[in-house]
Amino acid sequence: MGFPWGAVLSQIAMAFLQMLQDPSFLIIGVIVIALIWLLYQRMQKTREALFGVRDSTLRLVLTSLVYGIAGGLLGSVLIVVLGISINDLGILYLWVLAVLLMLVNPRFLCFSYAGGLLALISLFTGYPKLNIPALMGLVAVLHLVESALILGSGHSGPLPVYVRNRLGRVVGAFNLQKFWPVPLVIIMVLTIGQQAAVGGSQIQMPGWWPLLGTLGALPAGAILFIPVVAALGYGELAITCLPRERVRVTSLHLAMFSLVLLGLAILAAHVPQTVILAALFAPLGHEVVIHVGQRSELQGPPRFVPPARGVMLLDVRKASPFHEAGLRSGDVVLRIGDIPVNSRAELTYALDISGLLFEVEYRQEPGGLRRDRVAVDPNSLPGLAGRFGVMTVPEPGDQPTVDITMEGTLQRIARRLFGAGAR
Repeated sequence: MGFPWGAVLSQIAMAFLQMLQDPSFLIIGVIVIALIWLLYQRMQKTREALFGVRDSTLRLVLTSLVYGIAGGLLGSVLIVVLGISINDLGILYLWVLAVLLMLVNPRFLCFSYAGGLLALISLFTGYPKLNIPALMGLVAVLHLVESALILGSGHSGPLPVYVRNRLGRVVGAFNLQKFWPVPLVIIMVLTIGQQAAVGGSQIQMPGWWPLLGTLGALPAGAILFIPVVAALGYGELAITCLPRERVRVTSLHLAMFSLVLLGLAILAAHVPQTVILAALFAPLGHEVVIHVGQRSELQGPPRFVPPARGVMLLDVRKASPFHEAGLRSGDVVLRIGDIPVNSRAELTYALDISGLLFEVEYRQEPGGLRRDRVAVDPNSLPGLAGRFGVMTVPEPGDQPTVDITMEGTLQRIARRLFGAGAR
């Protein structure tokens, strides 16, 4: 018997519609979207301080919502195909543990750490009683969805910043931050009494289902499609490469981690003795992904540093005069008109005397040497960032605009109580 894709997708769509009709889901959804709104609003204030302009927060939130719905559909299909049930997942324990870990360090607000630790606690103490293969499967699916969202939209709207790398040098970078509200549909296995009370799904699943193998043979009407609202976030620095290149690598690494964890979850469902492998791999494998990404960016050769000749552009704002002329991030401006430029001060001077229409000579990779005409709006704000829409790479003497160290609430309290050595 083939998998009933049509019936399953219909049930998922009905569960999505149920969210719009249920006040509790609407309230949760509004709260999640409001939090994402505030996070994007904060990012736009930073952009305004740098450029004098900001993107539309509403557009950013709506774009995230569209991607989040697409990611939720993908995740819901994977959850149903795998047969991940909300029964015995310990969702409440998972959330509490995730929040506690966040207090230690913000990057620990991730189900791979909380899920792995919760699974290990359950294995060694017997409490709480968990379906560990299903829990690890859920963590794998969420990260697989996250990898798809990162690949699709993680590079858009990057924030140009100056940071100090591990070698102590101030370099240009892009702060990549995205947040997605993700509506998901998860299944719940019903008892006979619950089936009579609420009426489960009458879909006839094939004999090989569930793929995760933790539910056993279920009669028709034994499962219920439950809608939930989640939020996924992504944050990273692009120092050694362009944002689009960075998200490709990150997405690939995260997808590989997800698939390995999913394989271990399926193995644990069929060979219970191997369940500890999945529980250990969830936090340790994710830590390897984070470590590899951070090490390559903080210790690798920086991409956005002053060239031997000319002035490199860290960022070029969309719809700005330089952007309309064809210049992009990483391009090196060599001349404004007939004036050679080799520093930010020289570039500023040349632009100040260039008028509202001038030619710019620049080097682009790939593409080589180019010369294009730039037209400037006379009503635009003064300065490089305002009138011309560009931000150059840092020069000697420039200070970082962001601190890349992440410190949790508990770390801050310990540092204040015991001094800097507690950090």
